[in-house]
Amino acid sequence: MLKKPNLSFWQIFNMNVGFLGIQFSFGLQQTAVNPIFSFLGAHHEDLPLLNLAGPVTGLIIQPIIGAISDKTWSPRWGRRKPFFLIGALIGSLCLFAFPYSPSLWFAVGLLWILDVGNNMAMEPYRAFVGDKLPNKQLSFGYQMQSLFVGAGIVLANASIFLFQDWFGTKETTSAAATSIPQWLYYSFFIGAILSIATILWSVLKTSEIPPSNKELEEIKKHNALPLSERIRTPFTEIVQAIKDMPKFMWKLSAVYLFQWYALFIYWQFISPMFEESMGFNKSEALSQAAKMNTTYNISTIVFALALVPLALKWGGKKVYVLSLFLTGIAMISIPYIHDPMLVILPMILFGIGWAAMMGIPYSMVSKIVPQERRGVYMGILNMMIVIPMGIQTITFGPIVKNILNNSAVNAILLGGVLFVIAGIFALRLKEPKTNSDNEIAATATISAK
Repeated sequence: MLKKPNLSFWQIFNMNVGFLGIQFSFGLQQTAVNPIFSFLGAHHEDLPLLNLAGPVTGLIIQPIIGAISDKTWSPRWGRRKPFFLIGALIGSLCLFAFPYSPSLWFAVGLLWILDVGNNMAMEPYRAFVGDKLPNKQLSFGYQMQSLFVGAGIVLANASIFLFQDWFGTKETTSAAATSIPQWLYYSFFIGAILSIATILWSVLKTSEIPPSNKELEEIKKHNALPLSERIRTPFTEIVQAIKDMPKFMWKLSAVYLFQWYALFIYWQFISPMFEESMGFNKSEALSQAAKMNTTYNISTIVFALALVPLALKWGGKKVYVLSLFLTGIAMISIPYIHDPMLVILPMILFGIGWAAMMGIPYSMVSKIVPQERRGVYMGILNMMIVIPMGIQTITFGPIVKNILNNSAVNAILLGGVLFVIAGIFALRLKEPKTNSDNEIAATATISAK
């Protein structure tokens, strides 16, 4: 097996910069896309189904791209880089076009294409980090990725409320309340630039490790197959990988069911909740939601790398479980706070949870899956994210309308309860074994550079 060299702080930093642009786009999806749907005429009960693009494209695109990238190698372009370059380009074009959406269904269609691009970029990027780092640096590598997740979403949300403050006007007519505000365009333009620029930074600054001789043989054998066989191979790889999947991942899927269902509720209903709980108009509610999301992602940036020594000392499972409970407490408390400034405070806890969710499970899974199948397993891990999201988009509209009294406040409260349930299921996880002493030494060395 190829022995991977330890990388310096800045090498790990550079390889993760591309996540800044991907997550800026994701931040806009979290905060601005559902309000845009509302501006274009969508109702509360419509929002879950209108977000079906994310789960469906993630379910289809990520595992397939992961399996294909496992069987790809170009001495010039590498293994993973071609996929996240193409994905970033698609995302950039969609972000530029999004605020010009003339109708609800045009915006929904663009979201589908945008999600294809983001998913094409996301999964190979996860595998790219795992490819480059030795096991003892995986925790640090994925928490660095978590830091850039927070930074990208912070910039996206900060741009929304700052542009609203600088260039926005009060909604004085019904027409203003039902059209996409001009100040929102600028956030999407910045996202379009960052999406491709940051990916290019990582591509140019980081080389890929060539496959081993055994892997090259497998790749050549695959490329020599008839076209029909090559098309079928990713699907058979996914099915076989699921059959061989470690028990740890099956248990993690139960946690993810509740965790990601709850997160999708939060992203869809936090802005409408402020219309209900504080009487804000749509622009004010969007601005307040952006402040909330900015705060929790600043918290993510602050705590992302701090979680590495905590996970090494107490174990990733304990930190992950605690983070889910903290996120649940934060979400349950939000509807009961009616001061626009004080309501931001629970987002510190939410940010700690988000930092753990975006780093710890990936590092644990990356340690237990085989190198030659890392791409497909990272795709399967994403399936565990998008399947709960898909269930949410199909089921939650009727739940909101018929059970939760069409109340965004009740939706947010239910999301908090689901996070607590996710934490209870996370108690069943059994951490994969690793060399903790080596990891601690490696983390200390990196932090000192």
